Amino acid sequence: MIDTKAIEEHIRGILTALGENPDREGLAETPERVARMYAEIFEGISYSNHEIAEMFGKTFEAPKNAGPVVVRDIEVFSYCEHHMALMYDMSVNVAYVPRQKVIGLSKIARICDMAAKRLQLQERLGSDIAEILMEAAGTPDVGVVIAGTHSCMTARGIRNASARTVTQTFCGRFLEDWNLQRMLTEGVK
Repeated sequence: MIDTKAIEEHIRGILTALGENPDREGLAETPERVARMYAEIFEGISYSNHEIAEMFGKTFEAPKNAGPVVVRDIEVFSYCEHHMALMYDMSVNVAYVPRQKVIGLSKIARICDMAAKRLQLQERLGSDIAEILMEAAGTPDVGVVIAGTHSCMTARGIRNASARTVTQTFCGRFLEDWNLQRMLTEGVK
């Protein structure tokens, strides 16, 4: 559970440590606003992958001979656990090969969004999405490709504004089937 009162106290302390007056106009309500924002953007911390799979696991009977299901360009953002810096302009491509059931398409985007609402590494985000989808859809055959920009590289340190990171998570048939992989990786920038 996210402790918003503790967040408020710590943000107030950070403002003071930065040399700011947390009571001045413009900052007086900042600790409370930041605490509310953190409760929203880090909501996924409150749930395990299993709980997210149960939350968004609405499925339907798969059609006979159903081929791969691909959802491309799901937009998410997250925060890196190393600097708490924004990971933005993130695009997630997800695919799975149905077994007996298919999952609602909007649920795939919701899974991606909730998994991103944690302090994350992009690599782990892909693994979390794959793990949740495997459980929710009842298939081991899942692939996830994520492309994103990290402000820990663009706004500080090296300050390389054009750098993008691409990660791939392949499970089941996606590990060896180049055609399945290509469905997710073509056109990724």
